[in-house]
Amino acid sequence: MGDLKIGIVGAAGRMGRMLVKQISETSGCIVCGGTEPSGSDFVGKDIHALANLEPGGVSIGDDAEALFKSADAVIDFTAPEATVAHAKLAARHGRILVIGTTGLTNEQQAEVSACGARAVIVQGANMSLGVNLLAQLTRKVAAILDDEFDIEILEMHHHHKVDAPSGTALLLGKSAAAGRGVDHDAVADRGRDGITGARRRGDIGYAVLRGGNVVGDHTVIFAAENERIELTHKAGDRSIFARGAVRAALWAKDKPAGTYDMMDVLGLGD
Repeated sequence: MGDLKIGIVGAAGRMGRMLVKQISETSGCIVCGGTEPSGSDFVGKDIHALANLEPGGVSIGDDAEALFKSADAVIDFTAPEATVAHAKLAARHGRILVIGTTGLTNEQQAEVSACGARAVIVQGANMSLGVNLLAQLTRKVAAILDDEFDIEILEMHHHHKVDAPSGTALLLGKSAAAGRGVDHDAVADRGRDGITGARRRGDIGYAVLRGGNVVGDHTVIFAAENERIELTHKAGDRSIFARGAVRAALWAKDKPAGTYDMMDVLGLGD
């Protein structure tokens, strides 16, 4: 079996360049191409050179469909609308699509999930091993503690991030809700301002901070009378997300069409 040919949409961005570097350093896969929107100054540039590697003779294009035709797998850390279009291309051509994009609406998520009927789609709110372990721990702790323990999720990211709460924070909140056997959307409190009244028992609260160049800090707090448990993960560099995404692409090789997540990739599922 030859190396897995991986393409990258949004190849010239920060995550795109890290993905190029990670793929180049990982056995069993190669960078076969990448895209940027038409008119971008990066179209036509050597994809390896943009990642501060030796030029590899692979240029960035502007035709996403051509990329899906030539790649075995495509990694997508772009934006919700683009991710939906890429999922449809993956389904059309029967390719692997690894999605790290967050902030999809329920309708957009439904469109992506439907594409799993004809493509291998691995989607993760966060691609790091540590965060997925944290999600599992959160679920287990929530299952053990009753609702005398209030659950609050605090997250901080860089000032460029456009969605809030982060996809990772929501992953953790949904893990907590699953542990308690409740509907996340029914108990999620995603923002407080003004005179809100007392905290409703059983809610899962979110607090959001933005500033500087913080890659991603997440803390799940279980707070009861006179005691508090805190589970925390801090990301020091985006390379952890690139590493997880490449691992997901390799894992997906030869898998049947369907929708998967990082719990599947890491063998952390129930």
